[in-house]
Amino acid sequence: MGDSETFGVEKGHGEEIVSWLNSQAKKQEVKLEARLYGYEISTKNFGDFEMFSWMGDVQIARKMIIKASKRFKVRVIEGGYKPKEKLLRLKKFDFAKVKKGDKTIGQLEFVAPRFGNNQWEIQNEERH
Repeated sequence: MGDSETFGVEKGHGEEIVSWLNSQAKKQEVKLEARLYGYEISTKNFGDFEMFSWMGDVQIARKMIIKASKRFKVRVIEGGYKPKEKLLRLKKFDFAKVKKGDKTIGQLEFVAPRFGNNQWEIQNEERH
């Protein structure tokens, strides 16, 4: 069972996408539950996104967010890519791909303080 808070959908489509993801998970009888958590993030290159968290299988989450992107013709953030080096740091890092359908259009690097209840922020973004 995995979870991630670094998934997002183009601003204005959050409710629609999250309810579609949850209904598809029920229909396919897979363990995935997505929830908006009232946080938006703004990027220079890709626009504004409504962030959501999910619990379940990471592979199912990735497949379903790409299907949602194709179906609703919106950009999505597919997060949960952890850095490989295991260094003890004062901040948490997470990496994400920005996708439109199957096509990766960019990458984001998220950072958040390790202690406290602060939200993820974008540290770096790159277009492809």
